[in-house]
Amino acid sequence: MASSSSSPSTPTLSSQSWKYDVFLSFRGEDTRNTFVGHLYSALEQQGIYTYKDNETHPRGESIHPSLMKAIEESQIAIIVFSKNYCDSLWCLDELAHIMKCRDTRSQIVMPIFYDVDPSEVRKQKGKYGEA
Repeated sequence: MASSSSSPSTPTLSSQSWKYDVFLSFRGEDTRNTFVGHLYSALEQQGIYTYKDNETHPRGESIHPSLMKAIEESQIAIIVFSKNYCDSLWCLDELAHIMKCRDTRSQIVMPIFYDVDPSEVRKQKGKYGEA
């Protein structure tokens, strides 16, 4: 009878404890009150516990450490790439941390391309190339 073991450094989704179902990464000025606002509402209506900074962030707490912790505590990260996403160092820091969590915590990452061509992001052209 064969046995299988899993490495402690690569947790499986079933063994991971998640505080949030979804973490939304987005550029506020581009999408907060439009697409992301509607996406957040739809996820919450379906019972999907979602971290959105202005909805979930505790008042008075420093934003950077709590954002990084929320990323780590989320099973899925949805990145909404918009025209000005790459202009924000906050967004780029979030993105780097999300990719780290994908590799170390088996986080699921789902990109959404909002009003931007996916090839611009993938091939780092235009604003994405400059950033």
